[in-house]
Amino acid sequence: MFRNMEYRQSSKISSPVTCPYTVQSIARAAAILNVFSSSTEVLELRTVCNRTQLRKTTAFRILETLVEVGWLSRVGKHGYRYQIHSVRTKRFRIGYAALSNLSPFTRTVTESLSLASNASNVELLVLNNRYSPRLALVNADRFIAEKVDLVIDSQVNFSVAAQIAAKFSDAAIPFIAVDIPHPGAIYFGADNYNAGKMAGQYLARWTNTHWNGTANQIIFLGTDAAGPYHNARLTGMYDGICEVLPKAKNVPVCHFDTKGGQFEAALNVVRKHFRSRKPRRVLVGAVNDSTALATLQAFRELGLEEECAIIGQDASIEAREELRRSSRLVCSVAYFPETYGQRLVQLALDILNRKPIPPAVFTKHQLVTQENVNKIYPNDSWTN
Repeated sequence: MFRNMEYRQSSKISSPVTCPYTVQSIARAAAILNVFSSSTEVLELRTVCNRTQLRKTTAFRILETLVEVGWLSRVGKHGYRYQIHSVRTKRFRIGYAALSNLSPFTRTVTESLSLASNASNVELLVLNNRYSPRLALVNADRFIAEKVDLVIDSQVNFSVAAQIAAKFSDAAIPFIAVDIPHPGAIYFGADNYNAGKMAGQYLARWTNTHWNGTANQIIFLGTDAAGPYHNARLTGMYDGICEVLPKAKNVPVCHFDTKGGQFEAALNVVRKHFRSRKPRRVLVGAVNDSTALATLQAFRELGLEEECAIIGQDASIEAREELRRSSRLVCSVAYFPETYGQRLVQLALDILNRKPIPPAVFTKHQLVTQENVNKIYPNDSWTN
């Protein structure tokens, strides 16, 4: 959307202009406009001064003039935002391959990304990987044929990660890998191990309070197709449980795959597991809320909900409703997918404008429990 607006400290505009026809005030105004990397970035006066090396009084006068003519807008008491929408040297085209349209989490990510792209005047080409490694490869070829400037790829099949990375590398297309790292990509997603660990620690404390610290079985529901990455949540859960409840190391552990974290797959595997045995005091760590809710349903079908304690990941609205019912879903971890779009678009623009980028950008996560769900999500009732 924007021109390459990198500023260079080596060419400070406060130095004398050698060309006799250059108008200093216009050069300074242009330098100020060029420090804004997108229409969503808000800069304070001191930041503008640091980036342009202009004196504070000079920069302030120019900023206020640019506000007056409509090229900048004020944000709050001290902020300024880029306001020019008609002058563009390039409108970036970004390809986005969604993981699926089945998961509430991924639907929210897609919606927020579409909104953020529109706000930044970025053209977004959306495809759907549908949990399929074959489709993920087909979609990569489609993006290359469309000659997009950058790709945001969300797919969980670790087996094709290297192939997808090679395709984009050969086509010289930068890409962001969401949730599952890919070779050569900028990673955007969760710190899976630590997110799992905080949930595991909470589950162990719950066990101490409600079951006298005694559990008879631990079940983990994972996504084996993603390799070690999503399942790092389960590793963190187990370490968190054992850190608070050391004797849990002696409890039998079962691990089941759920075909990418899908509800039906999790429901079927848990039903099958308990077909021949009656569960008692079972701790369940689920890779996402879909598999957590499937497990809860399986226990309810048996009439044995009181014999389980379940932790999830994502804090989806369905999971939050269960937390409010004080069910045996005792906690989940929120990643706030509604914020992904703006952060991903800004990251993409930074990459395209050749700004320094860290190899991994982590989303924030927060433990959501029956006690704090209404504090963290006070507006859920508006959507019901």
